[in-house]
Amino acid sequence: MFKQKNKSRHLAAISLAVMAIGFIATMPYQDSLWGLILQGGFEAGLVGGLADWFAVTALFRHPLGIPIPHTALLPKNRKRIIGGIISMLENDWLTKESIRKKIDTFHFSDKILSLIEKELHSPGVQKNFKTLIQYLLNKVDINKIAPIIEKEIKNYLNELDIKHFLPLLIDQVSIRKYDEKALDFVLKEIDEWATKETTKYKLGGMAVDAIENIKADGIMQFALKSFSNLVNEEKLGGILQNLILKGVDSFRDPFNQNRQTLLIHIHNKLQNIKSDVKIYDEIEHFKTQLIDKWEPEEKIISFLTKLQQKAVETLDDPIFINEYLLPLIENSLNEFKANPEKINNLESWIKRHISNFVDNNHSKIGKLVEENLEKLDNETLINMIENNVGKDLQWIRVNGAVCGFLIGLVLIGIKTFF
Repeated sequence: MFKQKNKSRHLAAISLAVMAIGFIATMPYQDSLWGLILQGGFEAGLVGGLADWFAVTALFRHPLGIPIPHTALLPKNRKRIIGGIISMLENDWLTKESIRKKIDTFHFSDKILSLIEKELHSPGVQKNFKTLIQYLLNKVDINKIAPIIEKEIKNYLNELDIKHFLPLLIDQVSIRKYDEKALDFVLKEIDEWATKETTKYKLGGMAVDAIENIKADGIMQFALKSFSNLVNEEKLGGILQNLILKGVDSFRDPFNQNRQTLLIHIHNKLQNIKSDVKIYDEIEHFKTQLIDKWEPEEKIISFLTKLQQKAVETLDDPIFINEYLLPLIENSLNEFKANPEKINNLESWIKRHISNFVDNNHSKIGKLVEENLEKLDNETLINMIENNVGKDLQWIRVNGAVCGFLIGLVLIGIKTFF
């Protein structure tokens, strides 16, 4: 660029030198017709070249350093020129409307989705995914989350309606025959207890004490004394033991009428519970007390800590990235691309925010240009302009000299012949 500038400057200087030399060289030949015509041409070319040199130089600086009025136009009008450039950028070239129209012609969502699909399987993106997820997992403060989870669990449990669940529970007791199973369990325990030798003596002792403590008169008292003399603790215990065991065996029989009667009674009692308001109130009160005293925060913290460590360890497994995370992202992208409404919403969202950004920051374009131009001193600014348009400016000087020479030839020719 500098070589082109210097070359054009040399060409302009050469053109002036040629005109000056030609003017001086033709002075001795003014008496001849062609000498006079050539001298007039060189004279006009010299004047034209000097005039254009003055005009071009006056744009940037004082010619020959002389502060002639209306010269050095660029330094004197620097503020106005910068203001004009900024106004032209903001109001003509880069208006809000033109930027919005350009934004409307661009399909951001297609570009973004294509870029994601293209880079998704690259090692760098996978590494960044892993790093990001690990960072987010490690940033989770479990001690702050645990009380929130505890509160939500307690709120959920308090909101559970016992009136909805208790009837379901009672129905399941009947459907699954838990009442019969409970009865069989009780009978089994009674049977095991009754068959013990110690049980026989305990029952005998209790029976003897009961007989001795019975208060009766006359014949009844005599009969009780006679009976107590005939039996002892072992015999009475054996009698009671056999009675209990026979009773247990009879209740174990599914077709035993007493068993059926007892089960019907149990079933009716369970059904009555469904409409017993006091039972519901008592269970609700018990549930509230139990929940209030329950403090699961430490267990929640322990569980979340283990879950966090497990998640971080899972990220180090390549299988997780290749078989779970990437397919999940790809499926989500495919589902998103197959939904035109979501794509249009994304496109509208992007363009709306970009347009808002342009509206809020459009004035900063001019300020940015102004700041960058203000950083340049006059000499640097002039050199920058000359470096970019200097070639054309120097050709103005050359053209001035050449055109002046030709016009001078024409004028002298007209003057001489007419």
